[in-house]
Formats: sequence, structure tokens, C-alpha cells
Amino acid sequence: MPHSDAHQPLYEVKANLFKGLAHPLRVRVLEVLSAGQEASVSELLDATGLEASHLSQHLAVLKRNLLVVAERRGNQVFYRLAYPQVADLLRVARALLGEILQTTERQLVERAGLPEIPPAVGVRS
Repeated sequence: MPHSDAHQPLYEVKANLFKGLAHPLRVRVLEVLSAGQEASVSELLDATGLEASHLSQHLAVLKRNLLVVAERRGNQVFYRLAYPQVADLLRVARALLGEILQTTERQLVERAGLPEIPPAVGVRS
């Protein structure tokens, strides 16, 4: 079990899950994996622009927190999301951030007395 034992309260286990997500490059890796079935290490290197050693460290954290699984085929290693709910979690986070951004923009406009800004189309991931 990632960073926990069976006797930890659920909120602590959840906090450990979010610690696994607590780096922009790990989120980027998960987003790449969410877009397809799986990706090789070389594909992840291309998508993230990381050096191999740094990517390896981030993948180890994601594996330790049970967010991804790896499969070796010959001399290549392929990664995929451990659970489809990880992709759902990223979608919900993106939607939440979009809502927060819209609310913040609306509040800033109201405080400044400016004309209203049209709603944002979406948040870039």
C-alpha cells in the first residue's frame, strides 16, 4: 500500500495519493497516459522533455502510489494508468480549475468595475 498501512484513516491514504500527484511533471505523465492506452519510456521522454533519470524518478513515485503500472517487453518498458479513474480524476481537476478561473475572473471584474469578460472556453492542460 502506498505510504500507508491498513490501519491509517482513509483521509491519510487519500492525502498520500495526492502527494503522488503533487508535481507538475507527474501530472503531465498521467495526462499523456490518459490520452492513450499506454506509452513507452521513449514516448514519455519525448512528451515531457525530461532526462531519462528524472523521468525514472517520477515514474517510480507514480508506481509507488499505485497510479501507473509498467510492463517490460523485450528491451522496452511500457506504462499505463493503473486505473481508468486516474483519467477521470484529471478531467474533474481540469473542470474544477476552469470553474475556479471563471469565478476569479468574475470577482476581479466586479471589484474593478470593468465590463464583464466572456466565459473562458476551457483551461489548457
